Amino acid sequence: MNVDLHSHSIASDGLLTSEEVAARARDGGVDIWALTDHDETKGLAAARAAAEGMGMRFVDGVEISVTWRAQPADKGTTIHMVGLQIDPANAALQAGLKQIRSGRDERAERMARDLEIAGIPGALEGAKKYAINPELLSRSHFARFLVEAGKARNTHQVFGNFLTEGKPGYVVHQWATLPEAMEWIRGAGGVAVVAHPGRYRLGGQQLGQFFDEFKDLGGAAIEVMTGSHTVEQYNHFAEVARCYDFMASRGSDYHGPGESRIEPGQLPPLPSDLTPVWHDW
Repeated sequence: MNVDLHSHSIASDGLLTSEEVAARARDGGVDIWALTDHDETKGLAAARAAAEGMGMRFVDGVEISVTWRAQPADKGTTIHMVGLQIDPANAALQAGLKQIRSGRDERAERMARDLEIAGIPGALEGAKKYAINPELLSRSHFARFLVEAGKARNTHQVFGNFLTEGKPGYVVHQWATLPEAMEWIRGAGGVAVVAHPGRYRLGGQQLGQFFDEFKDLGGAAIEVMTGSHTVEQYNHFAEVARCYDFMASRGSDYHGPGESRIEPGQLPPLPSDLTPVWHDW
């Protein structure tokens, strides 16, 4: 079974509509597909209608931004939590997502000021041109502006030179706490999945501490096969899933043509000894 449980539309920072992402998933041979926009569920109804019209099973999802600290005095690391099989109408979930989105405007203004100090004016207005959803201005929208402004050849190069820790345009921001995100996902009937764990700048001991806390809070699964992982990381996080008895998920983290490393449905299958997060759906 071809399953892709991580993708994005223009409701957050994707390049395509829900219907267009659904078509990409179908063309990739996907049987079960989830849309998981950042801190937003506006695209889910259209995604479900499109997926079912194309013969795919659809899963309601969301990707929640979390700030996690190994120690209380740490500045924190941004970690993304995917919620699958959520009820989009859940009031507590929607209130939590609205709370996260409300902080994005201030962060965007600070990012733009930092880029202006670095000699790049007009970043806020430039980023807004790429944001279909005005409530969700993200680093990806700034990255597209920086490509347009000739500061990088593509968005992958942008994140090597801007918008990340120690680079112009990076702003420390407080997202949801891990307990809050877990409560919202599980309270909405969903399964919590750690998105692309290989992307986070955490040492082995810190990552182990995070997984311990995640599991204590009812965390059930991690992404093993994801467009953000290398082959070596596929193997490493498969072993993490075995050690922690986590279920395993698979998702391309698709944002659109030219910006994603892999198309929907094109990842390798999960190792046969792991329990897929969809095993009892």
